[in-house]
Amino acid sequence: MSVDLSDAVKSEVACAVPSGPIAGASQQHFATDHLLTNLRQRTVFSGLVTAAAQGAQFFMNLGYIMVLARLLVPQEFGLVAMVTAVTGFLRIFQDAGLSMATVQRQEITHAQVSNLFWVNVAVGGVTTLLVAASAPVVAWFYREPRLVGITLVLSITFVLASSAVQHIALLNRQMRFRVIAVIDILSMLAGYLTGIGMALSECSYWALVGANVTQVGIKLVLTWSISRWRPRLPSRNTQTWHLLSFGANITAGGLMYEFSRGADSLLIGRFFGAAAVGLYSRGCILVMRPLEQIIVPINAVLIPALSRIQGQHDRYRRTFLQVFEAIALIGFLFAGLLLPLSYPVTLAVLGPKWEGVAVISAGFTMAVLAYPLINASRWLFASQGRGKDWVLTSSIVSIVTLCSFLIGLPFGPAGVAISYSASCVLIELPWVYYIAGLQGPVSRKDLWIASLRHLPVWGIVCGAAWFARTFVLDANPWMQLFLCGPVALLAGAAYIAVFTPSRQVALNLFSILRDLKNARRLTAA
Repeated sequence: MSVDLSDAVKSEVACAVPSGPIAGASQQHFATDHLLTNLRQRTVFSGLVTAAAQGAQFFMNLGYIMVLARLLVPQEFGLVAMVTAVTGFLRIFQDAGLSMATVQRQEITHAQVSNLFWVNVAVGGVTTLLVAASAPVVAWFYREPRLVGITLVLSITFVLASSAVQHIALLNRQMRFRVIAVIDILSMLAGYLTGIGMALSECSYWALVGANVTQVGIKLVLTWSISRWRPRLPSRNTQTWHLLSFGANITAGGLMYEFSRGADSLLIGRFFGAAAVGLYSRGCILVMRPLEQIIVPINAVLIPALSRIQGQHDRYRRTFLQVFEAIALIGFLFAGLLLPLSYPVTLAVLGPKWEGVAVISAGFTMAVLAYPLINASRWLFASQGRGKDWVLTSSIVSIVTLCSFLIGLPFGPAGVAISYSASCVLIELPWVYYIAGLQGPVSRKDLWIASLRHLPVWGIVCGAAWFARTFVLDANPWMQLFLCGPVALLAGAAYIAVFTPSRQVALNLFSILRDLKNARRLTAA
């Protein structure tokens, strides 16, 4: 199999502006024809910058978690998690599905994007008011008066985030990922430094609140400062309705999913208290946050790229499956390490007072097998404009997720994690595959073959790590990780070297890395 990513995705994710003249000063924000030109060296260098940015964000986040876990106690994390469990499902209204409408649309005008901007701001403002008004209800539900202040302050983030949605969407539409990376890193750094500073000043749980608000506020300022696009006043007869309809479908599906996904912390907080939520939230973040660091930027790249080539079926299929198989292989490697090493990872990252997180993070590890594949399959809905399929899929997934939480709740936070993981693997993934493959260039058979043939990697890595750890159980957590991790990865690498489909995926990834290295040398010269 050829490295189709070089011709399809790489040329699509270039950060350049069109080389030819563009009619109208503002048209440069909406034109995408130049993305279909093969700007290979510029694109590869952009990939290098994006990869470096994601690495920086991963280590910044890891350092932040390690520091805050040693400065705060589980109950303080739990108080903030209680509020975000209630308000988290409303985060979908920050975007209202309208950024996806801007990115996915083949052609779009200044007037249309301006209308979408004002809709985003209006929805975000209304959501801020609703969240602020609900503060006493949140405190009453959890029987915790301190939640009133936390809810009021966090409500501000809705209108702030909504005010930057269309600017970020336009940057995504033109695949200016270097600019987006700068915005994300600087805003994250500002938020984390604020949180650590407040924690050192003994601000307790307000450190977490301050970090959140600062990150959103700085991101808004940077986005408006860097992006030269400015919205017009709302106007009629701009054919915006079909964009709003697509956004409404995305919002409806996302709202149901976010509501069900946030119900776990809500239920645990209601029945087990703040400390239990604190442990549960750290266990979830410990496992799922690294995946998000990988998946979110790939979403940002692949959805616009696939949208640009949705009419070229063969190219679309090759591009999607190549990236999909790479995600499956990397996800299985990651999942294979997490299950046997969950205990030393917990102690190494969070410290000894968080020992109770280990069994929770272990419970989440099976979800790692399915979570990346479910998210990647949704690219098909977004890039093909299949809003109704998105709603249908999200409805079923939401119901299954909520039921899994209720089934696991009597067994505590660990029971919720295990039940959710089982539902992801046994029910949610097959359902998403079924709906995603109903139409379009990628079939259900493609999805199953592309994922299942790499599944043995998980078993080999997991078994090798488990076996190696039996010899170092008395060693400190860091030593267990340094000894067992490489052994497991070597076992996985040996299997990949022998098994042709997995080897081909690995070779494709190495080819991309080689291109990045060459681009770096060229830039340095």
